[in-house]
Amino acid sequence: MGTKKGNLSIDSENIFPIIKKWVYSDHDIFMRELVSNGCDAITKLKKLDMMGEYELPDDYKAKIQVIVNPEEKTLKFIDNGLGMTADEVEEYITQIAFSGATQFLEKYKDKTTEDDMIGHFGLGFYSSFMVADEVHIDTLSYQKDAAPVHWVSEGGTEYEMQEGNKTEVGTEITLFLNEDSLQFANEYRAREVLEKYCSFMPVEIFLSKANAEPEYETIDEEDILDTDEVVEHITEEPKEGEEGEPKKKAKIVKRPVSLSDIHPLWAKSPSECTKEEYIDFYRKVFMDYKEPLFWIHLNMDYPFNLKGILYFPKINTEYDSIEGTIKLYNNQVFIADNIKEVIPEFLMVLKGVIDCPDLPLNVSRSALQNDGFVNKVADYISKKVADKLNGMFKTDKENYEKYWDDISPFIKFGCLKDEKFGEKIKDSIIFKNLDHKYLTLEECIKANGGLEETPEEGEDTAAEPEAENKDSDAAENADENEAEEKKTNIYYVTNEQQQSQYIKMFKEQGQDAILLTHNIDSAFITYLEQRNQNVSFQRIDAEVHDSLKDEVTEEEKEVFQKTTDSLVEIFRKELNNDKLDVKVEKLKDDNVASMAVLPEQSRRMEEMMKMYGMGGMDAGMFGSQATLILNANHPLVQFVVEHKRSKSVPVICKQLYDLAMLAHKPLSPEEMTAFVQRSNEIMLLLTK
Repeated sequence: MGTKKGNLSIDSENIFPIIKKWVYSDHDIFMRELVSNGCDAITKLKKLDMMGEYELPDDYKAKIQVIVNPEEKTLKFIDNGLGMTADEVEEYITQIAFSGATQFLEKYKDKTTEDDMIGHFGLGFYSSFMVADEVHIDTLSYQKDAAPVHWVSEGGTEYEMQEGNKTEVGTEITLFLNEDSLQFANEYRAREVLEKYCSFMPVEIFLSKANAEPEYETIDEEDILDTDEVVEHITEEPKEGEEGEPKKKAKIVKRPVSLSDIHPLWAKSPSECTKEEYIDFYRKVFMDYKEPLFWIHLNMDYPFNLKGILYFPKINTEYDSIEGTIKLYNNQVFIADNIKEVIPEFLMVLKGVIDCPDLPLNVSRSALQNDGFVNKVADYISKKVADKLNGMFKTDKENYEKYWDDISPFIKFGCLKDEKFGEKIKDSIIFKNLDHKYLTLEECIKANGGLEETPEEGEDTAAEPEAENKDSDAAENADENEAEEKKTNIYYVTNEQQQSQYIKMFKEQGQDAILLTHNIDSAFITYLEQRNQNVSFQRIDAEVHDSLKDEVTEEEKEVFQKTTDSLVEIFRKELNNDKLDVKVEKLKDDNVASMAVLPEQSRRMEEMMKMYGMGGMDAGMFGSQATLILNANHPLVQFVVEHKRSKSVPVICKQLYDLAMLAHKPLSPEEMTAFVQRSNEIMLLLTK
């Protein structure tokens, strides 16, 4: 055919600035598009062979070659797919509104089932102009007697096409890189981009450098393949002092190694995969050499096609510093990391891969179209995670409990963010108690005296018969008060070391508490209280539990009140704080002289103020100052009452206050300095 010149059939001459600046946000993505187009061409040719419309050579091996040439500043992409005729180049290249994959499927939809068509040949091809000043296409169609085609465009809206000289079926695209994109002619940079986007494409991909010196390797002679280029046969004699026959070896040109794993683990059936394969895949993809806790293999064909593997990594940090990576693929082509439309937010802390060919992508394949289907995918992933966790809880509880500390932050976050997930997982949420045993919420409630049996139908539950005669408003108020009274308090610990005094007292009285040590737990217990109206969570130092106190008898009340009034006056004076809240109790533990408590709601108010950057405000304006509890049974407290004018009283008062606060929360730098200095002075008194 003669030389043909023309204008590209597009609606606007501004297509190139749009492609360069808007359609593709990452310029390195052109490699993904060109390799994907090659995969499409190979898939189509194989399908034609399968349908009897073309016969592949016996030695055919599907492959895509990427060749960098830094001297000539070029980059080549060569595939041995079905190629194009001159008319097809016109249709698929110059008329970029059409999709080769779509046209092909439409033509053969009645002859075969729809297979994996990776991309749209056409617009994806034009991503090459993000990095190239000039692009050449050399192609030869599989069709009988087809003429090779040579097509050239310099990145404007004009092109030139003539008969080419390609002799093998397939397509070769040559990019003449612009000055800003010469990095892509560097072998190491090209490898980096290919490994990022093309590691799991369904066709083998080989990267090489033009005019590079050949590399060699030595193999056993019996391992020689028909495709090997043997340079030399070698006989290795046994080393001196060693017995044995000489070994026959061969020096061959180093075999090319594909950059793509054409059968990724997620594409296999879970029953075909071993534990070792799952772990090796995790380490390879995420460069994390710690072993994951466990994983979920997603494998769904209906109502949409989705495969993938989600790994639960070992977490050693607080929740707010956890970062995961979930890679989204479309027919083994990498799309992006952590696309929030597909991956539920709470699962972003996981590591994994998800491949969903049915996802509706925009023209650049780099962003999702917003539609209801995407939400269904996210819901499915969330459901599968909940199913896996519930299954482990029921059938492998020992390992579930072993993993709990690592996986609980994301489960709790999931409950806060996803109502459906929270509902599905609610019975598998567990809490570690003071003995480091695990309890469900229901077990926690029972352990604290809740979940009493409801009366049988017809049983009289009224406290007073005359209550029936009260007006409805009064009855409603009574019901509310009764519900409030019936709330079960579940006590918790946030820091075993700091709250050890309270824990010791609780254990001595046979009381229990649960450990809630993650940042997310504060929001999570509020969530649980909203969903379980009969439950209230209180930190172990929110109040002095009744079991920790001796009862004050009627005969003692008058004297006890005078003692209380006296201690309040003394401590407020010595601590120079006339608003200090002081209470006196008869604690059963004679070793405890003082302790501090802060009501649960006041503490949550403090935490909320810190969360929203209100730490500079006076917490006392909300009544959130800790109450000092003094043990009337302790000798030090009794000494203060009986020796008000002693020189030791000020030191004792300050020391008792700081000791109580130390077990409650960290002291300020100034308070800690004074406490240490005072402690030294007290010890010096012992030496006299």
